[in-house]
Amino acid sequence: MAQGALESIRPYNRRVSPEPAATTAATTRVTLADVAALAGVSASTASLAFSGSGPVSDATKERVLAAASELGYAGPDPRARSLRRGRSGIVGVVLEERVRAAFLDPVKIQTLDGLTEGIAPLGAGLLLFTDSGDPDAPVSLDTAPVDAVVLIGCSPKFFRQVEALQRRGIPLVAIEGAPGGDIPEITIDNREATRLGAEHVRALGHTEVATVTLPFEPTRARGELTPEIEAGATVDTAVERLRGARDVFPGIRVSVAGASSIEEGLEAARPLLADAAARPTAIIAQSDLLAAGVIQAAEELGLEVPGDLSVIGFDGIRVDGLQHDLTTLVQPSVAKGRAAGEAIVRMLSGEAASGTDFTSTLHVGDTTAPPRA
Repeated sequence: MAQGALESIRPYNRRVSPEPAATTAATTRVTLADVAALAGVSASTASLAFSGSGPVSDATKERVLAAASELGYAGPDPRARSLRRGRSGIVGVVLEERVRAAFLDPVKIQTLDGLTEGIAPLGAGLLLFTDSGDPDAPVSLDTAPVDAVVLIGCSPKFFRQVEALQRRGIPLVAIEGAPGGDIPEITIDNREATRLGAEHVRALGHTEVATVTLPFEPTRARGELTPEIEAGATVDTAVERLRGARDVFPGIRVSVAGASSIEEGLEAARPLLADAAARPTAIIAQSDLLAAGVIQAAEELGLEVPGDLSVIGFDGIRVDGLQHDLTTLVQPSVAKGRAAGEAIVRMLSGEAASGTDFTSTLHVGDTTAPPRA
């Protein structure tokens, strides 16, 4: 121990201003043992005072914290604590897009809110990162110091993510995505819900119907859905929602978006609406953000919603700037996130964790109506 540190250990009731910290590389880090000695307690008592997890009186805790302040001790080394516990105290969440884009999506925000509630008993933090697929990235699925990971199944890289985490032996939970095996999956009734929405559109009298979908595979190819793109699909959510639409409209026209965003919905809807002679009278969008983009594309052409074009979405979120009460399939995003977090807690406690199935409901707003005669 450095001489300065030895000289600073004196009876607790003798208050001395701390000496300026040395700036050389030889400076010895103040330890918890130093704090305990200055406070006149054992090292174990000092540790309990810092953690707040044991029977330590308020007076003793105050003495320990005051001694720590005098010595400039910030607390136990978190790296050492992690090694002792065998855990990092971090739960990872893999986002399919850049973090900024994710925070513009109310579904992601609601899901993260629920997840935070679900993992609360762990006292863990969330690490949000995107999957670039580069194992040499500073933080990646191949290197991130996490105790468990939650995957969002709308990612086109979903199965690569599952493989990487299983290779490392990291516990994981999937929010949709059909990972298979014994991996807990938090699901919603994508196919059945979309079928319900499509049946609503058909009951209104629509026969010329199109759909704007989420991306199907890692390249996020946009535009017309080709057999090659569909055969290489890795996004279970997009596939199941398309199946639900096809259950009612087998020959439905499909325009694929590159992401769930208003801008992508706008770009995907433009070719569907460009030809007045072949224009659909209704469009089923696979997310509310895509639906908002579809409505914007219609308004660009002077079309009225729902008079000239009925639009239905999926999610049940509030879209800023949308001047409509959107007809949509409402999914329980917060509950999905909470269920994923609760499954993580069980897994890290050594208990068996199973998936949870949720149901969506149809909300009929003012964006669907019978087609013009």
